[in-house]
Amino acid sequence: MSEYIVLTKNNFEEEVIKSPLPVLIDFWAPWCGPCRMIGPLIEQIAGEYAGCLKVGKVNVDEEGDLAERHGIVSIPCLVVYKDGEISEQQMGAMPKPDIENLFKNLI
Repeated sequence: MSEYIVLTKNNFEEEVIKSPLPVLIDFWAPWCGPCRMIGPLIEQIAGEYAGCLKVGKVNVDEEGDLAERHGIVSIPCLVVYKDGEISEQQMGAMPKPDIENLFKNLI
């Protein structure tokens, strides 16, 4: 199974903005129950879509600047980037098919 990328302000430009692949980003925190609930789904997606989708996670406690830059007010929040721009954004825990619907039309 492919690993997701831990995104920080230091690697965000390279890993997300300049990515040739669409990027699914999970804004989360370790204390967040719904975040822990969808975490395994995000990891599954990282493995299943390796090569056509990049998956990253942003810990909002450690990367507050990134969360603020994206206007994250509630977590979990999933953001999809395509060609350096935000394509989709959805807050809250959701089942795997709904997560996949956020990016399937981009790959």
